Amino acid sequence: MKRLFIITTAVFLFMGSEAKNKKKATLGAGCFWCVEAVYDELQGVLSVVSGYAGGHDETPTYNEVCSGNTGHAEVCQITYDADQISFGEILAVFWSVHDPTTLNRQGADVGTQYRSVIFYHSEEQKRIAQEQIKLIGEQKLYTDPIVTEVAPLTKFYPAEAYHQEYFANNPNQPYCRMVVGPKVEKFRKLFNDQLKK
Repeated sequence: MKRLFIITTAVFLFMGSEAKNKKKATLGAGCFWCVEAVYDELQGVLSVVSGYAGGHDETPTYNEVCSGNTGHAEVCQITYDADQISFGEILAVFWSVHDPTTLNRQGADVGTQYRSVIFYHSEEQKRIAQEQIKLIGEQKLYTDPIVTEVAPLTKFYPAEAYHQEYFANNPNQPYCRMVVGPKVEKFRKLFNDQLKK
């Protein structure tokens, strides 16, 4: 019993130390199933919640957001350990797993709910996002200009329970096989050294 107590205490202390420098990032890059699946595997990320932000409706539902009438974007709120990964590194993944040059569109997903957007939590996040957009433009990494919106986060609404961990729970669903799966594979190749062990 004493040994179990010591192990439990050690685990609790370790978990507590992991969470000392927790920060949040809220990003929209098309369908939130794709974004969540990618960030779930990134080292330093503690949790990812799919949801809605940037709209005017106080009680958005998936069907309402998909109609494009609420003004919300599908987003993921990422809680990360800033001692393990920086906001800049979080954004490096963001730029790599979607097309930030297509206005209100990612592939076949069309509408303002699929817009490329960074909802910043602090002035520092705003500055980093704007600096990266400028740098990407200067380096001409894309043929077309970046159209990613950079806006303050006013409120985040978690999506319905069945959207959480959607790819993990539904890997054989057609959209997951054709769209989410390839994005996750691309991410794994690009960021192989930053994946969770």
